[in-house]
Amino acid sequence: MTDPTSEAEQKLLDELYAEFEEVGLIPLWTQVENLMPMSPRPAAVPHLWRWAQLLPMARRSGELVPVGRGGERRAMALSNPGLPGLPYATPTLWTAIQYLGPHETAPSHRHSQGAFRFVLEGEGVWTNVDGDAVAMRRGDLLLTPSWAFHEHQNVGEEPMAWLDGLDIPLVSQLDAGFFEFGPDELSTAATPRRSRAERLWAHPGLRPISQPDRPNSPLAAYRWEHTDAALNAQLELENEDAPGVTEPGHAGIRFSNPTTGKDALVTMRTEMRRLRAGTQTAPVRSVGSAVWQVFEGEAIAHVGEKVFEIAKGDLFVVPSWCEVSLNARTQTDLFRFSDEPVYEALGLARTSRGEHK
Repeated sequence: MTDPTSEAEQKLLDELYAEFEEVGLIPLWTQVENLMPMSPRPAAVPHLWRWAQLLPMARRSGELVPVGRGGERRAMALSNPGLPGLPYATPTLWTAIQYLGPHETAPSHRHSQGAFRFVLEGEGVWTNVDGDAVAMRRGDLLLTPSWAFHEHQNVGEEPMAWLDGLDIPLVSQLDAGFFEFGPDELSTAATPRRSRAERLWAHPGLRPISQPDRPNSPLAAYRWEHTDAALNAQLELENEDAPGVTEPGHAGIRFSNPTTGKDALVTMRTEMRRLRAGTQTAPVRSVGSAVWQVFEGEAIAHVGEKVFEIAKGDLFVVPSWCEVSLNARTQTDLFRFSDEPVYEALGLARTSRGEHK
């Protein structure tokens, strides 16, 4: 038999909750488990996108979709299955494959979202950043900091596809997005081998006295020849029993801002890793999400409960607090970017290494 007192109390409680709803209140005691979970509960899920599928679709888009005002870029965003209907790889990171055909140009614009481009294959495209023409070549990382005008031109006879990374979801959540069209004509048709920014800043350990600190790196391009040499040097030092590698068989570099020594972009961390054939990395989980792309080689990626066979060009996403480890079948180079600088700035960063139950 139901206790009439309990029924009466429940009726009063229901009336109270109805009043809460009318005035826009939600009681904490009914929500605390979701508001303050014992550990992160990311909506994004581990997922793999295969380059062998992405590139043909990019080519078909190149045949069918023009580049110009309105669409602005022929970019195909990765959509995480855990974030249905959204063009987001994670709740904070936007990732896309951009495709530019021979002699095409992408018009100038700027936005408050920070961006970079990472080139898997090819050359012949220049990106003009605030009027500075920057060559794009295999293995290069190109920066487009927040609010810098940028445009692209392909002067070659072959199309080119590359990886775009932006902090669009983060800026959207913060309601901080601004966008502005630039001129319809290219700011420059120049195709120098070295940009002005590189001539000023790309001298290891040497900083121009005339230049102040900047929140984002003023260096427009981080060239593959330097990245490759740095990774090789770490593995050579390991052969000599000298320090340098992240862990046995695992070399890594972080792209940094030469004015501060911090990350090249304030909201995104960009890194390159090299694994010797046969290397098994230790399991790691971190607060914040990351996207990885295989630059060269073959490996197995363990991401949470998922196991991915990965090869050149493949992309996979690691959600927040999701364990990841890699097993390299061949020497494998991987590009990684994440939102870790944001969590560090907010005092929310946390990393755990080793086996997790």
